[in-house]
Amino acid sequence: MNKATLALKIAEQLSITKKEAEDFIAIFQDVIIDALKKNDEVTIAGFGTFSSRVRHARKGVNPRKPNEIIDVPAVKVPKFKAGKKLKDELKGSASSTSAE
Repeated sequence: MNKATLALKIAEQLSITKKEAEDFIAIFQDVIIDALKKNDEVTIAGFGTFSSRVRHARKGVNPRKPNEIIDVPAVKVPKFKAGKKLKDELKGSASSTSAE
C-alpha cells in the first residue's frame, strides 16, 4: 500500500476528503520525525513504538575498491518495535493465509 492508497482508505473510513487525509498523514509524519530528532519515543498503544538510535562509527570496505578500508561515521537511524496487538493480529492472519 502506498501513501495515496492509505490516504484514500483513511478518507473513506473517516468520511473526509482525500486531501484532508493526505494532510493528516503529512502531519503525522512530521510529528514522528520531530520527536525522533529530539531522541523522544512515540508510542501508540497496541500498535508499536517509534524510536531512534545511534549506529556507532565503524570501519568498512569500499565496495568499488575492496582493498580500501573506509571510516563509516556514526549516524542516527529510526527504529520501530511492533506492539502486542499488531503482533497478535499478524499471527492470526498468518494461519488463515497459509491455509489457502
